[in-house]
Amino acid sequence: MTQTIAPRVRTLVLLILAVAGALLAGAAPASAHAALTGSDPAQGAVVDTAPAQISLTFSEPIAVGDDSVRVLDPKGERVDKGDPANLSGTTYSVRLLSGLPDGTYTVAYQVVSADSHPVAGAYTFSIGAPSETTVSVSAQGSDDGLVGWLYGFGRYVSYAGFVVLAGGAAFVLACWAPGARVRAVQRLVVSGWLALTAATLGLLLLRGSYTTTGKVGDIFDLELLGDVLQTKTGAALVSRLLLLAAAALFIAVLFGAYARTAPAGADGDANGAKKPAEGEREAEGDGGEPDKRDLTFGLALGGTVVAAGLAASWAMSEHASQGLQPGVAMPVDVVHLLAVAAWLGGLTALLVALYRGPVETPVGRDAVRRFSRLAFGSVVTLAVTGVYQSWRQLGSWSAFTDTRYGQLLLVKIALVAVMVAVAYLSRRWTQRLAEARISAAEEEKQPAVSAQAEATEAGKASEEEKQPAGSAPAEASDASEASGAAEASGAPEGTKAGAGHDAVRAAQLARQRAATEAARQKRLRDADPNRFGLRRSVLAEAGVAVVLLAVTTVLTQTEPGRTEQDAKAAAATSSPAAEGTGQGSGAVSLTMPFDTGGRNGKGVVSIDLDPARVGDNSLHVYVEGPDGTPVDVPEVKLALTLTAQDIGPLPVAPDHVTTGHWSASAVQIPMAGDWKVEVTVRTSDIDQVTVSKNAQIG
Repeated sequence: MTQTIAPRVRTLVLLILAVAGALLAGAAPASAHAALTGSDPAQGAVVDTAPAQISLTFSEPIAVGDDSVRVLDPKGERVDKGDPANLSGTTYSVRLLSGLPDGTYTVAYQVVSADSHPVAGAYTFSIGAPSETTVSVSAQGSDDGLVGWLYGFGRYVSYAGFVVLAGGAAFVLACWAPGARVRAVQRLVVSGWLALTAATLGLLLLRGSYTTTGKVGDIFDLELLGDVLQTKTGAALVSRLLLLAAAALFIAVLFGAYARTAPAGADGDANGAKKPAEGEREAEGDGGEPDKRDLTFGLALGGTVVAAGLAASWAMSEHASQGLQPGVAMPVDVVHLLAVAAWLGGLTALLVALYRGPVETPVGRDAVRRFSRLAFGSVVTLAVTGVYQSWRQLGSWSAFTDTRYGQLLLVKIALVAVMVAVAYLSRRWTQRLAEARISAAEEEKQPAVSAQAEATEAGKASEEEKQPAGSAPAEASDASEASGAAEASGAPEGTKAGAGHDAVRAAQLARQRAATEAARQKRLRDADPNRFGLRRSVLAEAGVAVVLLAVTTVLTQTEPGRTEQDAKAAAATSSPAAEGTGQGSGAVSLTMPFDTGGRNGKGVVSIDLDPARVGDNSLHVYVEGPDGTPVDVPEVKLALTLTAQDIGPLPVAPDHVTTGHWSASAVQIPMAGDWKVEVTVRTSDIDQVTVSKNAQIG
């Protein structure tokens, strides 16, 4: 049965890994967590004279460097001077050279948000009138290439390593003490430590290139590494490395001193404890058992402290450290990560114990029951902390479906629900395993025909032992006696050599018999339908856990729904109120993206209304393509409506001035109020669209 199911197991594992890889590869390496909510001059604005500086406002604090903000003239030459400065809160500025000529200028920024993720973007404004520009305004960030992919993969490995390290150790201490002596479990926990250590070192080297240039050649740039060490994220990674040194000591004690005192039964104390030898009793003295309890308590306390510290290295530098209630969010995030590790890491250790555990000390029902209780507590903790984190990161029900963060969170919730359902099946298999053992124990108490049959078999075995048929024990005994006799009587060397050969042969036969017996016991154990069902359900849980961890990794790199919606709201309110364009004239600038649905039907239309008061006004319309360059379209029409007073729509037909620029003079605004400005853009004979925004005029 085991042989037939093995190919299916391998196929399932490969499928799970493929799905996890697809999730990681298909996701953006790191969505911006700080959004540009305003600028002066505004995007697409046309100012009469050159401003002295450019200011940018973001949705949260950012970290800026020497080249974080660049302003380029139409030829691509830099016209900014000095380093960016923080004006107030989340607004940053950079000074410009004096005497700038008319034309279209490009503002490009590459900054790092407070929760450690890079943010890149670009936009244009014009002085005097728009002009042709050779600058591409693509918002390609440093995290969009190979370095960004490597950084995302390193984050996944670091999460997986932490889960296996902390969860595997917790499984040994809390559920299955004999596992401290099992090689497969030891290798699992040590592999988690190695993976987390290697991933942390890799992230530390990648960090400089990830947040600046995105070039592979800059990974080993010591100057960039020095800059990283001075940041909050760099300090968190270094702290993680120091805590991993303490974790190495913890592992040495767990699989050393603790393993020597751990119970020898399959279920720990439930099935009996290892009896210490005479030398061990003398070393322990009368306080052997208290010393063992003290060691267990010390490992549990120390391991919890180290695991909490490792979890805090994420909480102190990512989502939890920014936004609402960071003082509450960071401890909650630490508890959330510890619960994830206890559940998923313990599940991985249980899977290894079921498939790779030794025959003489298999993981038993009591250990599985202890893990079931641990997993249940972890799920309850995840539910409580997850509700708080969801409220904090989303802020509204609409964010569940309208933002990418909310959609990923729904996928994560669904995966957790699937894991809980499979865990229920595992619990049922555990109960059946326990009932089967109870039935077997009751059968052993029956002194009927089975006992007589056993006695008969024992008699036959005894008679066989008396026969000089050259069995392994007889051969071993004869070889030993022959060797001893040869040595005592000073027999020739050939006789001694023959006796030694017989002894070696007897030892080989004994090892073969032991291996055969172990294989037989393993077949009997694996043939147990209850244990087989438990192994399958735990394997399914572990498979879902792999995908769940991949989704969680992508989720930590995605802009929170609350931030995304706040940024959109701020941008919507700031666009129509963009007054002053550097002159204090009271002009209104509106920017609206459009998509007619046809070929080359996407772009941005910008409207400037000056002085935006009752009476005569001048109006300018600018149409740009997706790359920010001015483009001509067959037709542009406008209409103004004051809905509150039932005025309009008042049509406006602007005249074409130059590429991507239309204007109209003497546009009459009869009354002050909240006017709706509608723009109809036609990109072909049949493709057109109408977009609108409101603006306070007068």
